[in-house]
Amino acid sequence: MSLASVLFFSVSSVLLLSAFLPAFALAESGNLFFPSPLKQISNGISPSNVVCTEGNSLVLKQSNGLPACVNHSSVEKLIMRGWAIHVLPDYVDENNNSEIFPLGTYLITSEMIVYLDDVSGYLAKPIDNGNYPGIVMIHEWWGLNENIKEMADKLASHGYIVLAVDLYGGKVATTSDQARQLITQFDSDDGLQNMNSAVLLLSGNYSVSNVGSIGWCFGGGQSLNLALASDNIDATVIYYGSVVSDPEALSVIDWPVLGVFAELDKGIPVKSVHAFESALNQAGVENQILIYDGVDHAFANPSGERFAPDASKDAWTQTISFLDSNLK
Repeated sequence: MSLASVLFFSVSSVLLLSAFLPAFALAESGNLFFPSPLKQISNGISPSNVVCTEGNSLVLKQSNGLPACVNHSSVEKLIMRGWAIHVLPDYVDENNNSEIFPLGTYLITSEMIVYLDDVSGYLAKPIDNGNYPGIVMIHEWWGLNENIKEMADKLASHGYIVLAVDLYGGKVATTSDQARQLITQFDSDDGLQNMNSAVLLLSGNYSVSNVGSIGWCFGGGQSLNLALASDNIDATVIYYGSVVSDPEALSVIDWPVLGVFAELDKGIPVKSVHAFESALNQAGVENQILIYDGVDHAFANPSGERFAPDASKDAWTQTISFLDSNLK
């Protein structure tokens, strides 16, 4: 789930909210102005529905979880410094992954298994015996929820042994505040140990031919962190996760990287994605970087209001092709 994203509203959303805040939203020189986040909350607005003055973006303060409106250009810096974290609409389990990400040709079986001390993950694999690549799947900031488990099923049906790890110790969030609390308690060193244990289990217990990793949002950043701290990976997939622009740091990666990003993502702006791509090229790391126009952070999650079906379908097709080419 990368600590990098911001919440934006469409014009229709702003107009709808302005109907409830007639005394607060004022037009001046074509711009909309709103009261402070705390003022909006005191007037009954949900923290995740706070609207910022034009030119500003909504983030959560990592220290207390309160919303803050900051300049667009400051968002990425504040997130990287740990002052802010991204905010997303509360999780809504309404859309169906099955309609967007169809099954492959393999029948699968799935179960919860222990892979590190008392930590359990979700394992999905083809029913038929065979030599399959392994995948470490890493959840968003919500935790190991049903959406991620279903994505593990989808990927396994394409001929992979998928272990969806749990970096939150069994806890799952459905609201932005719950997710903030979980992500601020997350320890990166423990996370690396967790993910590396999953890699070792796939290699040792299931004799996988190659191992890849994939993650979304927070999990996308962790997928890159795993690549930077492990030499047992053969392919890395990052969906709008935090990136690195230091060629020397990236030079330890000796396998292909697929990065999927969103044009409207202010937490990971296009310029940072280009810097990441340039650094990969300088480091000699084979890579494929995709930036989808007109979509925002978390566009590939059917449970959220930012879901973009067409971009998600294309990104998933590209992901399967990338993994097949580099792991099989």
